[in-house]
Amino acid sequence: MKYKIDVMLDEGAYLPERAHILDAGMDLRSRENKVIYKHNSATFDTGVHMAIPEGYVGFLKSKSGLNVNYGLRGEGVIDSGYTGSIVVKLYNDSDQDYEVKRGDKISQIVIIPVLLDGVREVKNLEDSERGSNGFGSTGK
Repeated sequence: MKYKIDVMLDEGAYLPERAHILDAGMDLRSRENKVIYKHNSATFDTGVHMAIPEGYVGFLKSKSGLNVNYGLRGEGVIDSGYTGSIVVKLYNDSDQDYEVKRGDKISQIVIIPVLLDGVREVKNLEDSERGSNGFGSTGK
């Protein structure tokens, strides 16, 4: 089933868009010029308000090019029901300052379904192949 998500834009904001029709994420752009200093972070108010449908969530995910090429990362969760402006926080893990210009793609939002049935407490969990084996349990 396909949905269109209602979006409201503040002045100077950009409509989220996919670069390619099959992309999972919609790009979010900066509406300001700002420097993210090395080993520091900066926040960007995108001016994008989205009506994410009930039963869905928006995950803010790093742009892989910014992450791989420049050491920038940022994550976040936008719950349905939140209609305020989406704010992106980017961390600069590199040894170089990074200049963001107005209109640059800074993050992407991926809309996915979520289970809203809650949790229930039980005394035991069913056995599984992995069980309680954690990090590194499958080898290198």
